[in-house]
Amino acid sequence: MTIIENELEEWKMAKVKVEDTCIGCGMCVSLASAVFAFDASGEKAVAISDEVDSTVEEAAASCPVSAIVIE
Repeated sequence: MTIIENELEEWKMAKVKVEDTCIGCGMCVSLASAVFAFDASGEKAVAISDEVDSTVEEAAASCPVSAIVIE
């Protein structure tokens, strides 16, 4: 397996989570609605999928409190 193939495989297996520091700004939900949604209270975001693509990485980079973790 090449280095690029290995990195792509790790990317596909990544886990996404939203830390308790989330302030509910909605940036991640607007950028990657297939992966993020608001919780039942509508106050914080939660990850509803573990799929990682460029929109999820953009959401993580755009989070004002760095609450999105891609493992």
